Amino acid sequence: MSDNQFTAYEARCAAVAALEAEHLPANKASLFNALTAAGIAMVIVGFDGYGDSGQIESIDVYGPDNTEAQLPEATIAMAEVTFDGPRVVIEQRRPRDVIEGMAYAFLEQTHDGWENNDGAYGEFTFDVAARSIALDYNERYTATNDYQHEF
Repeated sequence: MSDNQFTAYEARCAAVAALEAEHLPANKASLFNALTAAGIAMVIVGFDGYGDSGQIESIDVYGPDNTEAQLPEATIAMAEVTFDGPRVVIEQRRPRDVIEGMAYAFLEQTHDGWENNDGAYGEFTFDVAARSIALDYNERYTATNDYQHEF
């Protein structure tokens, strides 16, 4: 890849990121509206990654009385940014897919490479009443203490 091609690629990535940031508040509002309508109070998304792979491990859903609940199956209209252009298209997505997609996007945005080497684990908390998403992130690493002595 030439310098000009790389510069163009970086510019396109920046344009995509700007469009995604612009549409994030509306997408979050659509998700939280659907969760509120379904009587969901909280969603906890667990993730784990290491050895160059990582995944969402669990999506736990709770009602207002902290009992287990189910995500609705009805789809939500979400603004998604395509890399070609870039441009925005409206897609119908199930809440589970929206939540998982947001978790992966937020991990990439805040801790790109979270799945590499020793990796990381943690969870997202989607607090429906507060309309907030919090990330508890734990990064693993291997430490080596090297001592040399000459007598």
